[in-house]
Amino acid sequence: MFSHVMLGVNDLEVSRKFYDALLGTLGIGPGVANRNRYFYRSPTGNFAISTPIDGKPATHGNGSTLGFAISSPEQANAFHAAGVANGGTTCEDPPGFREGPAGALYLVYLRDPDGNKICGLHRPAK
Repeated sequence: MFSHVMLGVNDLEVSRKFYDALLGTLGIGPGVANRNRYFYRSPTGNFAISTPIDGKPATHGNGSTLGFAISSPEQANAFHAAGVANGGTTCEDPPGFREGPAGALYLVYLRDPDGNKICGLHRPAK
């Protein structure tokens, strides 16, 4: 459905460090520079960070969450830990399983250095 997702950031190098570490836990290589952006490519899609083209400050979307697919609870915990160790802050409940209408999901939540809400989601096999 999506070709890519791009988030606006205020300090490109601070955010690159955060996302290089965070996405590295998912086996995604460091961001590739392209003008005022970094692109992270995977077989299933592209993610990018960019300073806003209009020169105004980047802001996070209230109520917005960007979710990344995670292969295991251990990978989810590494994802969360890498984010916190690189300028992110934990938010919502601690990492763990949550029951819902879709069954059990293992979820981790954090905010990136600009306040964007990030989720790592592992959906166990039934």
